[in-house]
Amino acid sequence: MIIMPANHSSPVIHYLAGRHPGKLGWLVGPSATSKTKLRSWVPYALDNDAFSAWTKGTSWSAPAWRQMLLWASDSGQEPRWCLVPDVVGNREETLQRWKQYSPEARAFGWPLAFAVQDGMTSRDVPQDAEVVFVGGTTDWKWATVPMWAAIFSRVHVGRVNSIEKLRVCDRLGVESVDGTGWFRDESRLDKVAALVAWLEEGR
Repeated sequence: MIIMPANHSSPVIHYLAGRHPGKLGWLVGPSATSKTKLRSWVPYALDNDAFSAWTKGTSWSAPAWRQMLLWASDSGQEPRWCLVPDVVGNREETLQRWKQYSPEARAFGWPLAFAVQDGMTSRDVPQDAEVVFVGGTTDWKWATVPMWAAIFSRVHVGRVNSIEKLRVCDRLGVESVDGTGWFRDESRLDKVAALVAWLEEGR
């Protein structure tokens, strides 16, 4: 399982990615492209910043998302997948955004991820989606992760910021997870040490 700290590229990430190949990567959103220099030893995937906009109560930016696609295309390093724009917790609007934006993303040739939201079932996942990104509200997400992992071969879980949740995802066979809390939660200075210990267990 790959852990992808979101929009964070400190030296410790590079060190751990080199020490644990294929276990640590980046989830890069439109807001982070200007300060992120991709490296061959750090796998990455493309976010869309919809969750960030939702939490801040701001409008999501389609132009910024499109600019990110061009940035990744010009980088010479292909992402593991690209998350098509979604609307947090909203089934209908997320399905509409897939119809609207997936053709643009598909043109770059990368695997596409579909963000499942509250109320969705496996029948809602588009047939041409290669990755299921388990988003939605927190309670719904954790209640449904076992179902998504059992049905789909490539599953990513968003907002995983504890060893306990890492273990749950790993046990279920989840392909990757992301989280901002590992390096930004100042109230939990033990989190980096816990992450390092978890990575060492899998060596």
